[in-house]
Amino acid sequence: MTAPNELRLLPWSGSDGKPCYLSTDDKAGFMSRLADNIEAVQLGMAAELLNHASETLGDEDSAPEDVRLLADKLTGSLREAPRVAISRGNLLTAGEPHRF
Repeated sequence: MTAPNELRLLPWSGSDGKPCYLSTDDKAGFMSRLADNIEAVQLGMAAELLNHASETLGDEDSAPEDVRLLADKLTGSLREAPRVAISRGNLLTAGEPHRF
């Protein structure tokens, strides 16, 4: 059995909202690559959202519903960011050579 500190936190949660973990000896396997790709997409979307936030908040004519939508999207992005940071941090501390 894999030790808990050797499990990879995946960038999605289960249907009950609990974290999902991956136990594998194949660090370049399909699920690991899928997780890497999803993390990259999440971080890319967060960067784009941050740029959009700067534009929206800098525009005095932004409608309140636009600002609310922005806050909703930022909240989702901030919810994902710690999971990606924890997962990648664990990979680094495991001493695994990994590309992102």
